[in-house]
Amino acid sequence: MKASASIWAGRVLSGLFALFILGASVAPKLTGMPVAEETMAQLGWPPGHTLWIGVLELSLVLLYLFPRTSVLGAVLWMGLLGGAMATQIRADTPLFSHQLFSLYLGLIMWGGLWLRDEKLRALFPWRGTRA
Repeated sequence: MKASASIWAGRVLSGLFALFILGASVAPKLTGMPVAEETMAQLGWPPGHTLWIGVLELSLVLLYLFPRTSVLGAVLWMGLLGGAMATQIRADTPLFSHQLFSLYLGLIMWGGLWLRDEKLRALFPWRGTRA
């Protein structure tokens, strides 16, 4: 079975999303890095929630990467990213670099999934302009 260029592009985008989440968010939380707890405190989260959010993020990355549960993982990620965006808005952080960052991640995540999943492309087809 030969994978098309769009499927490979989707795999690359999905992999980049997963690597970013694992490296920038999950690892600091699960390893107890002080920066993770400090960042959560600046955003108004009480101490002790960082580890469990890291476990949740790791679980969602695994759901997203496994083909049979990828759509479920993406939907659950959007819930988490929406909560992250609401937290950034409440903390009155900068718009383009902080508040909208969840939107950027969501677009990359769904774009990767759309490119690698033929059923999703059939459900949401790309329609160009017609002459």
